Amino acid sequence: MFDNFTPAEWDTIFLSLRVSLAAVVFSLPFGLFFGWLLARKNFPCKTLLDALLHLPMVIPPVVTGYILLILFGRRGVFGSFLDSVFGFTFAFNWKGAALASAVVAFPLMVRAIRLSMEAVSPGLELAARTLGASKIRTFFTITLPLSFSGIVAGLVMAFARSLGEFGSTITFVSNIPGETRTLPLAIYSQLQVPGGELAAARLSIVSLIIAFAALFLSEYLARRKKKQIL
Repeated sequence: MFDNFTPAEWDTIFLSLRVSLAAVVFSLPFGLFFGWLLARKNFPCKTLLDALLHLPMVIPPVVTGYILLILFGRRGVFGSFLDSVFGFTFAFNWKGAALASAVVAFPLMVRAIRLSMEAVSPGLELAARTLGASKIRTFFTITLPLSFSGIVAGLVMAFARSLGEFGSTITFVSNIPGETRTLPLAIYSQLQVPGGELAAARLSIVSLIIAFAALFLSEYLARRKKKQIL
């Protein structure tokens, strides 16, 4: 099957992997922070923050893409500043596709990290603090290692969700071959042209294989974490 892939299709596959990897890597620090914040801290408007962080998971992806266009487009609230001051833009390039994918997948990452950190006994952290460990050292030596499997599972789930993102990507950065045309956009494009069904089928199979592998790994890590707790 793989011998039948065209160079353009291989470019699409590698671009999708690059976009998804960039999305989860740059989301991870924020995911760790908000996951820890929701798991360990009580503060006013915590429920509101939780709802806002999970909002991209329930609103139409097209709406997410439109909001990103308003904020980070070339004439957007932040996009115009980034473009004029730093010469950096998210519009119509793969970095914008990564941003769109990251925003849509972020709730899955935060939720997985939050649940994994909530499973860590606060008593262990308290014991480390009474022995003289600082909050930062306690986080990196107790909380983070014990929730590592859940964090990885969250990364894998976010990666799989990023790989399948369509609506926010096409709304925010359009469908540009070799630049923003990820697997879902390529499949959609092939279905719009006569005779493109075979190419769409090949790309769909690749998407299914990668998504299944990611979900399998996520479930494996979740079960491993459960065994460790028990």
